[in-house]
Amino acid sequence: MKKGSKTQEQLFEWAHLVLPWLSLPDLASISSTCKSLHHISKSITTLRVSDASRSFEKHPIPFLNTFNNHLYSYFIYTPIPLLKSPLSQPWGGKFMKPISDSQMGFHSPPLENAFGCVCKVCCEENDGDLECPCSNFGWRVLGLGVDMGMISECGVNCKCGSECKNRLTQRGISIRLKIVRDSKKGWGLHTDEFVRRGEFVCEYAGELLTTEVAKRRQRKYDELASHGRFSSAILVVREHLPSGKACLRMNIDATRVGNIARFINHSCDGGNLSTVLVRNSGALLPRICFFAARDILEGEELAFSYGDVRLKPKGMPCFCASSCCLGLLPSEPT
Repeated sequence: MKKGSKTQEQLFEWAHLVLPWLSLPDLASISSTCKSLHHISKSITTLRVSDASRSFEKHPIPFLNTFNNHLYSYFIYTPIPLLKSPLSQPWGGKFMKPISDSQMGFHSPPLENAFGCVCKVCCEENDGDLECPCSNFGWRVLGLGVDMGMISECGVNCKCGSECKNRLTQRGISIRLKIVRDSKKGWGLHTDEFVRRGEFVCEYAGELLTTEVAKRRQRKYDELASHGRFSSAILVVREHLPSGKACLRMNIDATRVGNIARFINHSCDGGNLSTVLVRNSGALLPRICFFAARDILEGEELAFSYGDVRLKPKGMPCFCASSCCLGLLPSEPT
């Protein structure tokens, strides 16, 4: 092999190992240095556009944009909420394999001496109810002024396996989705197949924050938004415990680290998604999941209500175009 060919091969391997770690601006900058790096950067961009989930999900979730040259949105992907977030993540490399859930972090610390069912088959029915103690919980939840339902699923200490029917939301996203660019709203999540009413769509994943950190970040995001078009993805949910005397507040920030749920836009009429809190037996924190509120046609945009717009009258404009649109996006006060 000629020396020049070997050097070219080494450059090719190096580039495919290093360039996937770069952010969009850095990748664009290095692609302008030489033709070889430009070609490799272009192939990385193509892979990024083809799957926002980095192979974490069962099906690729592509970006589609016919309005401008923004081919994709750069962020760090996680299929589960994280207590500790990675600083960077490879995306689009030819030799890259997706990072496992255990490498990414943990969804929620387990409770000490946590309960777990001993059911062999949790899906056996008795008068319409699951014969499993893990399915007997149901609390009232308030998220930015919107009442939510709640279901309980089996957890890490349960004897049943991953295919248990009482683990519906724990097996990842099974429906085909795509991320589509709109001229006004920006990116939005759309279906790529027919979705039946009641079918699980996805959960809201991102960084789990303390309330103090969440408020500090939101003030920073509000400042950025005031100087140009910037949209944060902090979701705040308050869970009212059965006694009515306590409230658990969850803050999930998917602005920098999140999954495809970060692209779901607001609709003033409530949208076509139902927001449900899912509590796994033995887990300290619940999970925020989305289910189809009605039959959803292929290609239809997914949306839900962010909450009460009156919380912040000087918020960002809303472009949901529903018949009851209030003109502003809801936002948590800072």
